[in-house]
Amino acid sequence: MPETQHTATLQTLLAAYPNTGALRQGELRSSLVNFAFADVKIANKAFKALVREQKFDLGELAIVTFLQAKVYGKPYVLMPAVVVARGQHHTILYNPERGHLNPGDLNGRNVGVRAYTQTTGAWVRGFLQEDYGVDFRRVRWITFEDPHVAEYTDPPWVRPAPEGKQLVQMLLDGEIDAAIFGSENPEGTPFKPLIPDAAEVAARWAEKHGGVPINHMMMIKESITRARPDVVREVYSMLKKSAAAGPLKSPGVLRFGVEAVRKSLETIIQYSERQSLIPRRLSVDELFNDVTRAFD
Repeated sequence: MPETQHTATLQTLLAAYPNTGALRQGELRSSLVNFAFADVKIANKAFKALVREQKFDLGELAIVTFLQAKVYGKPYVLMPAVVVARGQHHTILYNPERGHLNPGDLNGRNVGVRAYTQTTGAWVRGFLQEDYGVDFRRVRWITFEDPHVAEYTDPPWVRPAPEGKQLVQMLLDGEIDAAIFGSENPEGTPFKPLIPDAAEVAARWAEKHGGVPINHMMMIKESITRARPDVVREVYSMLKKSAAAGPLKSPGVLRFGVEAVRKSLETIIQYSERQSLIPRRLSVDELFNDVTRAFD
């Protein structure tokens, strides 16, 4: 992290969203920090480089990937700043041309997902278990990518897709019974959400669980928090200002501050431990350090 006088330049992974536009476009400036933004359109394409190579000083990261990075000793701490969050109930689809399917029918069936460690998949498995009686260990999870964190090994109920297979085509052909598509719900297919009235169900879930499910949060190298806490505070302030300048004002979505995200983090930690994504239950407070835990 090179410094010139008192200005720190941070190698930054942060994609273009309505809430990051003011920051990325230089509308917000600071004498304390410069951002060297990675040239990426889809942030998850760089998550592996972040956790395996520590390529970035500062960045957004999927929350399940961060929990795994924390468990395996990667040198980052969480900032209580949500970058991406949304309802997730609509993301699991099935093919009605292959017959009707209910959420509770998944035991013993094949379900495709980009990676078992994908944060969207962790949220959806949590819903399916708690609200629809699905035992995720009795589902065969068919995956197409390896985990971002190299030290993690998928559990025995996870199987890689055969070489050359694609998620959409497998669902069309009936080789899998349902699939989680994340933000890439395919157009021009007959697929339907497995969970009926997904938007209404998601809204009720968010009211009960302290906000919509978190996808990506900001994290920063712990060494920077020790060497330049002033820079870290400035980054956090600029993230808040950028979000406030964006069009999304819905409460419970882009939350800032430890207490604002505590309940959501407790839920995804519980889901992650239960699903063997992490070997032990972390506390919310240990995701932060003395610098980032103080942010509100």
